[in-house]
Amino acid sequence: MVYENPDGVKIGLEIHVQLNKLNTKMFCGCSTDYHDAAPNTHTCPVCLGLPGALPVLNREVVKAAIKVGLALEGEIAEETQFHRKNYFYPDLPRGFQTTQYDYPIVSNGKVVIEGEDGEHEVGIWRAHMEDDPGKLVHIGSIEKSKGVLIDYNRSGMPLIETVTAPDMRSPKEARRFLDKFRNILEYLDVFDGNLEGAMRMDANVSVYGGTRVEVKNISSHKGVEKALLYEIMRQKNVIRRGGEITQETRHFDEARGVTIGMRTKEEAEDYRYFREPDLMPMKVSDWIPGIKKTLPELPDAKRSRFIEQYGIADMHAKALTSKIMLADFYEGVCKEATDPKQAATWVADVLLGELNYRDLVISSYDGRAIGCFNDKDHSITNSVKVADMVELVALFTDGKISDRAAVEVIRSTLDDEEEKTPLQIIEEKSLFKAEDDLVTKAVAEAIAENEAAVQDYLGGAEKSLNFLVGQVMKKTKGTADAKTAREMLVKELKG
Repeated sequence: MVYENPDGVKIGLEIHVQLNKLNTKMFCGCSTDYHDAAPNTHTCPVCLGLPGALPVLNREVVKAAIKVGLALEGEIAEETQFHRKNYFYPDLPRGFQTTQYDYPIVSNGKVVIEGEDGEHEVGIWRAHMEDDPGKLVHIGSIEKSKGVLIDYNRSGMPLIETVTAPDMRSPKEARRFLDKFRNILEYLDVFDGNLEGAMRMDANVSVYGGTRVEVKNISSHKGVEKALLYEIMRQKNVIRRGGEITQETRHFDEARGVTIGMRTKEEAEDYRYFREPDLMPMKVSDWIPGIKKTLPELPDAKRSRFIEQYGIADMHAKALTSKIMLADFYEGVCKEATDPKQAATWVADVLLGELNYRDLVISSYDGRAIGCFNDKDHSITNSVKVADMVELVALFTDGKISDRAAVEVIRSTLDDEEEKTPLQIIEEKSLFKAEDDLVTKAVAEAIAENEAAVQDYLGGAEKSLNFLVGQVMKKTKGTADAKTAREMLVKELKG
């Protein structure tokens, strides 16, 4: 199936990623570990833009940018340089941002995503280095703010801004691109996406091939999808009423789910770019071979290896490689589990599903367990141990517990405050699979006590069989295997 894109939607993204795994800021020695610090405590004359303070480039920023460019299959510039992007804003103490203009360090890359009609390639126009401004904190909403506070702790943080081609055709594709892009960066170990402000997005969108509108400073992948859904609808309504789309910059109000006009869109000349006189041009071509050798196995390569090495389905391989820590956890399980396919099912389908249901995010993996926190309030929650998953898969594979019981064990592991092994949970909750004679007795009782359901099933109503299976599960307190109970019921009723 070929996606027709009936509204002619074109979406491009500008993604600002903090290289917060580096120890120091881009042009000074201030620590990047500022997130739990008091405002304006991680600053110095350089990142405050005080007169006479000169920048010194952090070499590791350049290495990280090259690493990102190689992972995006982009071209790395043999020579690159910095420019000053001039504009006035309260969080920009120098009155300019140090960035790259016509000599970006990376160009012509690509990312392959799961699109509306199969695999879809999104072009990367450029990726360049720049430093982060400070942070504005509005007292009230951005529209009705009673005042603004400024925290310069973020000022001077190293950023990579990545600009895509307008190759995405729906908000869903944009979100999938962001998921894939973040995944690549986490594999490269250049940033921690769970920290506030680590990844901010601007979305450019147009419909029917018309004028594009930019929606600025969206803080989440879900927010980008919602903002684009609203903005596409807004533009279509304007055109439907005979109006014209104005090229402008808009703000996304996440609480109300709407975009709000801020200002007309600036062009490059508005920023009066000129070369940064305090930083020399750089020749980095000699660095590339050495950095290429340090690249880890990236998501697509790991996905292919999982399919070949463990014999798992592509669907499971995609899910397991969607997070580097989840992939590492699965491989840790596979080192001890006898059935990698069963392990893939329980990790990718059940464990990941339960984490998503609880808004839990995998935040760490130490070789023994994955740690999680709540994405809404960032509270720490229980860990899931490799040894426990190995034990659970073995108990299920050996037929000692049902799939329903195994799911109950995973839920208890995530929800109970006291840490227990799967065997302890199974014994406490009596989750061992029921003996055959107990299931046989429950089947007979279910048939005898539910004559109407039996007759409905014999009359062709297949749904009635589900009811009878439910009665067997109820009588065995969930310890019967549902598939076995169904087969025994069919045999008795049709025998």
